[in-house]
Amino acid sequence: MSIWIPLIKIAVIIGTILNSVIVLVWAERRVSAFMQDRIGPNRVGPFGLLQSFADVVKLVMKEDIIPRNAYKVIHDLAPIISIGIAFSTFAVIPIGNSIELFGENVKLQVADVNVGILYILAITSLGVYGLTLAGWSSNNKYSLLGGLRSSAQLISYELSMGLSIIGVLMIAGTLRLDQIVELQASYIGGWLPAWNIILQPVAFITFVVAAFAETNRLPFDLPEAEPELVGGYHTEYTGLKFGLFFLAEYANMITSSAIIVTLFLGGWHFPYIENLGISPFWLSLLQVGAFCVKVVGVLLFFIVIRWTLPRFRYDQLMNLGWKVMLPLTLANVMGTGLVILAWPWIRNLLGLT
Repeated sequence: MSIWIPLIKIAVIIGTILNSVIVLVWAERRVSAFMQDRIGPNRVGPFGLLQSFADVVKLVMKEDIIPRNAYKVIHDLAPIISIGIAFSTFAVIPIGNSIELFGENVKLQVADVNVGILYILAITSLGVYGLTLAGWSSNNKYSLLGGLRSSAQLISYELSMGLSIIGVLMIAGTLRLDQIVELQASYIGGWLPAWNIILQPVAFITFVVAAFAETNRLPFDLPEAEPELVGGYHTEYTGLKFGLFFLAEYANMITSSAIIVTLFLGGWHFPYIENLGISPFWLSLLQVGAFCVKVVGVLLFFIVIRWTLPRFRYDQLMNLGWKVMLPLTLANVMGTGLVILAWPWIRNLLGLT
């Protein structure tokens, strides 16, 4: 395969995420304004669409202020770590099956690895380093508390996130994300899509909750809780470096939504789309479109939840992670294992072939 194809994939994914973040910020402002009976951004560009571009220009032009006693090297490195992790995670997510380009069958996935799930869990667990190092290197008590909170929050919910995926892996029997999607393209009883949200509802709920905690979104944004910590880990950041943290948060939202769609909502599969009798090229484009529509739907859910639920207290966050989420995911793994073991007997009992 030509080296240009992977480079084109990387450029398309990065460009899409960057532009999606700009649109997502505008959408969040408009949705929150609608929910609060306000107007929202409506001055810069038509319908306020250029407001996010204006904010980017403002952040780039602002002075970069570094605290006198900060550890400058790590202070500068922390936002780069956060944004690098956010972009790297998307590398293994398939946005479609494959497409015929330049005389080659190109998989719509930057990196087709056979341990995609393990890669995602490994990379996302590294994201906390950017926040923790930002809090520590700022030499500010509020920043340090925000960094420590992010570490504790990730440890509490990363375990539940990993265990919630186990049930999906037990059903799929593979760690490859494209194969997990392909298995969801079948039908239960010949008409009901075999998406994992139907086969693993408990895993879906726990994974979504853990995704909110991993992305520091309300009601789990305690690492930057303004009433308590001023701004948390990014209190001492200004200008472009503050913008990088902001970009990393929304990029993580997009990546988390794509993972949820891939694991539980059928990925690029859309029910009965294969029965339309269209050419493989247009079918591939429709699959990419279906994937994008699902991701947008999950992102809107992220936004609506932020402007609906209040922030948890810290003890509530810990109790939910260790006393509710962890037992639920363990019970789901045990229940899934029992069903898989008993499935041959159940099929014989029901007379299924």
